[in-house]
Amino acid sequence: MKLAVTAPDRLSVRTVPVPDPGDLIARLPHPAALAWIRHGDGIVGWGEAARLTLPGGPDRFTAAARLLRDLFGNAAVDDPVTAPGTGPVAFGSFAFDPKSPDSVLIVPRRVLGRRDGTAWLTTIGDDTDPLTLTTPPHTPAGLRWSQGALPEHAWKDAVATAVTRIRDGRLGKVVLARDLTVRAEAPIDARVLLRRLARRYPGCYAFSCAGMVGATPELLIRRTGGDIESLVLAGTTARGTGPADDRDRAARLFASAKDREEHRYAADMVRDALTPLCAELTVPDQPELLTLPNLTHLASPVRGRLAADRSVLDVLAALHPTPAVCGTPTDTALDLIRELEGMDRGRYAGPVGWVDARGDGEWGIALRCAELDGTRARLFAGCGIVADSDPAAELAEARTKFRVMRDALQGRDAH
Repeated sequence: MKLAVTAPDRLSVRTVPVPDPGDLIARLPHPAALAWIRHGDGIVGWGEAARLTLPGGPDRFTAAARLLRDLFGNAAVDDPVTAPGTGPVAFGSFAFDPKSPDSVLIVPRRVLGRRDGTAWLTTIGDDTDPLTLTTPPHTPAGLRWSQGALPEHAWKDAVATAVTRIRDGRLGKVVLARDLTVRAEAPIDARVLLRRLARRYPGCYAFSCAGMVGATPELLIRRTGGDIESLVLAGTTARGTGPADDRDRAARLFASAKDREEHRYAADMVRDALTPLCAELTVPDQPELLTLPNLTHLASPVRGRLAADRSVLDVLAALHPTPAVCGTPTDTALDLIRELEGMDRGRYAGPVGWVDARGDGEWGIALRCAELDGTRARLFAGCGIVADSDPAAELAEARTKFRVMRDALQGRDAH
């Protein structure tokens, strides 16, 4: 695939303050939704003023940053709000594997946003009626499920092979993913999934970009001016059946040598990747517990100050892929993933988020997600494999992680 850019010669961009729009997802006029929402705040977009389709390659993040600098730098921008996410914005979803030609950036014609009590509308072009609901949301129906690339027994065999390679000293950790497919009677509407995910997982980032829809707990990088933040997640347990069981499971997770080792790999890599870019960087010595409605994770919040003016996309180039979604050493783990998974992940476990003309933005890892293609959805779940991993336990963890999107598709908003 070659680089493809669909854009006018010059964007004409206007951002204006607006009254509180209420539910941002409810404002999306049709199923081709762009969204990044947490606790009700964030941005949604629709229409396409520009689209960048990127070929595979290790330089795809810096190439995207360069192309957007040219596109946004040539734009006529009227933006009195001047906050992160105002002015022209590109929503993006990058392939996990640098060999996969599946990365895309979309600059919507309309962006509706809210942050810290301030709401705004950005318009590219001259449409004066952007908030009309043109297509009512359509709930998925008639779902038919099927196995993905590997049936369960074959995936457990892949995990066992990975454990053998790790014990032989070839690598420290690898993340192996599975997929499931489902078909519906009619094309699946991203807005329905977004609403269910945002309601059930308000502390996660509900996202939608070019068919990738999900709710990720993992903030890969946020850039606000010179400040950056990241949240490292690695090490997981399912929630318990009640408060006492919950506490016991969380305590076992926190004390688990296997999970602490998995987390240490991820936190150390983020530290190593960000240190050369930062004048200041804070990484906690010990992880904390992050509790979600279905899972508890080991988490390490990271904060820093960039030493130079870099776009959030430039920082992504240093971070992806982290051991939380690939393994360590990176190249060895990536080769093993290609060998054992039996599929191309596409944009699963790749960065997803947004970037504005100032280089500010928020990017997560596309986890707890599905790739929509008309009536078909492909769901993904991955597990970190280390020397002490048990194939049956990893399969159970993958089933738990699939539940997020299964419930969103089947209409189970809460348990």
